[in-house]
Amino acid sequence: MSESIAMRAAELREQLNYHIYRYNVLGDPVITDAEYDKLYRELLALETEYPELVTSDSPTQRAGSDLSEDFPKVQHPAPILSLANAFSEDDLRAWEERNLKLLPAGSALQYTLEPKLDGLTIVITYQNGYLTQAATRGNGEMGDDVTANVRTIRNIPLRIPVQPGGPPAPERLTVRGEVLFLKKDFEALNRSQEEAGGPLYVNARNTASGTLKQKDSRITAARPLTAYIYSVVQIVGYELDSQWGSLQYLRDLGFPIPPHVDLYPTLSDIIQQLPTWESRKKSLNFEIDGVVIKVNDNLTAAELGYSGKDPRGAIAYKFPAEEMSTKLVGVTVNIGRTGKVTPTAQLEPVFLGGVTVVNASLHNYDQIAKLDIRLGDTVIVKRSGEVIPYVIGPVTGARDGSETAILPPETCPYSGDKIVQIEGLIDYFCPNPLCPERIFRSIEFFVSRGAMDIEGMGPQTVKTLIERGFIQDEADLFTLRREPLLELEGFADKKVDNLLASVEAAKSRPLAQLLSSLGIDGVGSVVAGLIADRFRSVDALMSAAAEAIDEIEGIGPVLAQSVVDWFADEQHRRVLEKMRAAGVKMEAEAKVVAGESLNGLTFVLTGTLPTLSREQATELIESHGGKVTGSVSKKTSYVLMGDSPGSKADKARQLGVAIIGEADLLNMIGGPTQQRLL
Repeated sequence: MSESIAMRAAELREQLNYHIYRYNVLGDPVITDAEYDKLYRELLALETEYPELVTSDSPTQRAGSDLSEDFPKVQHPAPILSLANAFSEDDLRAWEERNLKLLPAGSALQYTLEPKLDGLTIVITYQNGYLTQAATRGNGEMGDDVTANVRTIRNIPLRIPVQPGGPPAPERLTVRGEVLFLKKDFEALNRSQEEAGGPLYVNARNTASGTLKQKDSRITAARPLTAYIYSVVQIVGYELDSQWGSLQYLRDLGFPIPPHVDLYPTLSDIIQQLPTWESRKKSLNFEIDGVVIKVNDNLTAAELGYSGKDPRGAIAYKFPAEEMSTKLVGVTVNIGRTGKVTPTAQLEPVFLGGVTVVNASLHNYDQIAKLDIRLGDTVIVKRSGEVIPYVIGPVTGARDGSETAILPPETCPYSGDKIVQIEGLIDYFCPNPLCPERIFRSIEFFVSRGAMDIEGMGPQTVKTLIERGFIQDEADLFTLRREPLLELEGFADKKVDNLLASVEAAKSRPLAQLLSSLGIDGVGSVVAGLIADRFRSVDALMSAAAEAIDEIEGIGPVLAQSVVDWFADEQHRRVLEKMRAAGVKMEAEAKVVAGESLNGLTFVLTGTLPTLSREQATELIESHGGKVTGSVSKKTSYVLMGDSPGSKADKARQLGVAIIGEADLLNMIGGPTQQRLL
C-alpha cells in the first residue's frame, strides 16, 4: 500500500466527519447527499481493500456490528445524578432562597436555561480526542456499556475537535447528554414499521431506550437516533469555570448542544421565559417535559453541594401536568405487603404526558365515594411529575345511565379472607399475614434495590420460587440451593450462580439495611439507621420497650410502638430466627475506636484536603471521638479547610471559629502516622 493511499483515506475521513458535523449538528450542509455518498463509497472501498486503514473515528464504523454478548458494566467517573423538581414560580424562588442562605451575604447568581430533554441519559468518554467508551446512566454509579451502539449515532463525534480550528482535545473528557428521536424521525420510523406490517411504536423515549440497548448494533444504526450533549462530567487538562462556558466549549469541540440554551442574569429573568418555553414545546422538533435551570458558576454550584442525592446547583422545572379524558373500564384490586387494599383503574388506552396510559391510581375507596367515580364513567386522568397517573374525577355530563358503583371487595381475591376496615382508618385490609399476595409483596420488597438489593431476584423470579414451593418467606431465600434452581425453566448455570452469589452477599448487609428491608411500617432507611446505631443488634431490639425506642431523637411514640409490635409478632420472630440460622448478620459493625483525642469536639469540613477525601477525614475524626456536622455554628469547635473552600470558611471567620488544615488535624490525633488507620 502506497503512502498516497493512506493519505487519501485520512483525507476522506476528515472530509466526511466534517460533512456529518455540518449536516447533523449545524443543520447547514455544504454538499449534496449524492456527493457525500460518493466520498463515503470511496473510503469504504479503500478500507475494504486495505483493512489496516480502518480507524476508530472512521465514518464507516458507524454501521454497527452483530455482537450479541451481554452489556458489561461501566463505572462512571462521577455520580450521574437526577435533579429535584419544581412545578411553580414559588418552588423556584424557594430553591434560590435556600441556596442563597448557604452562600456569603450579598451573593448574586447567574443561571443557564436549557430544555429538559425527554430521552435517555448517555455518558461518553473521550481519550486524547477519541471516543473510547459510552454508557447508559444505569443506577447513577454504574451503567451499561453501549459504546458500539453510540458510535452509530450520526451527530455524536467519534473524534474531537471536529473542525481543524476547534480547541485542542483534553487528555480525558467525559460528557453527559441525552439520546432521543426527533419527532420527524420517530414518525418516519413508524411509517416504515407500518409499511413492513410491523407494530407501531407508541412512545419515542422508550423506543430510543430500546434502540440504544440493542445487542446487534446494526439495528441501532438503522434507526435515526439523535443526541444532545449538555454537561461535562469530568475533564483532565482543562478547566471550565461556568456551565455557559462549558456549553460553548462543547459546541466548539463539535458536540451537538441543545437548541435554545441561554444565559440569564437573574432568576426573575428565567421565570419570565417559562411561558415562552411552554408555548414553544409543541413546535420543537424533539420532546421536552420542562426546562433545566443551572447555577452558572461551577465553583458556586460545587460549593452548594447536595440535598440528599439532588445537586442544589440545578433544578428541573416541570411543565403543568397534562390531563386527558378516557373510559374507566375496570378496577383491579391490589393487596400490598401490609394487607392494604388498593384499587387501580383500568382505562381505555390514552396517550398522556408522552406515554400510553392504561392504568391509573384511584387512591382508595373513600376517595372513590367522595368523587362519585363509577365503573363505565368517562374520567379525567392526570399525569404530573409523578410516575403513576391518577384519576381526578368523572365527567358526569357524559353519563348515559349504564355506569355502576365501585364498592370495596368483600373478600380478598388471593386468600379468600374477609376484607376488614380498621376503626379510625379509611383503608381496607386483608387481615391474613399468610395471604399469598401479601407474602409475595413482602418478599418482592425485601429483595428490591434500596432494600436488601438481591440482584436478579425480580418480581417474576420471586413468583416462580413461591409457586414452586422453594420459598415461603424472606428467610427461605437464604437457603436456596443450586440444583433445584437449575431445574426451573430459564435458570441456566450462569443465572443461578449469579443469583446465589447475590443472595450470599445479602447475608452481610449492614444491620440498618436489614431493618429497613423488613417492611416495618414507618421504618425506612433513616429511621432504621437511628435504631441500628442505638441498639446495635436484632436481639437488643427484640427486647426493647417502646419507651426506649421513643427516646431516640426523631422517633415518636406511635412509631416506637409499631416497631415493638412488629418484633413481638411470633411469625416475624420465626422468620428472623430462620435468617439467623442461615447466616444472616444480625449485629451492627463494631465502631472503630482509634483514640479519644477528639472527644467532645465538633468539626465542619470545607474545600479539598491534600491527601484525605471527605469520607476519610470524617471517619478519622469520628474514630477519635469527634463529631462531623454539615453547617458552621457557635457550637462548632473547628472548621477543617482545604483548597477552594466555600462559604463555610467565611461563616467560621464571622463567628470566630478556629480554622485548621489537614496537618493540624493529624497533629491533634498524634501525627501523620494516624493515616494508616484509614
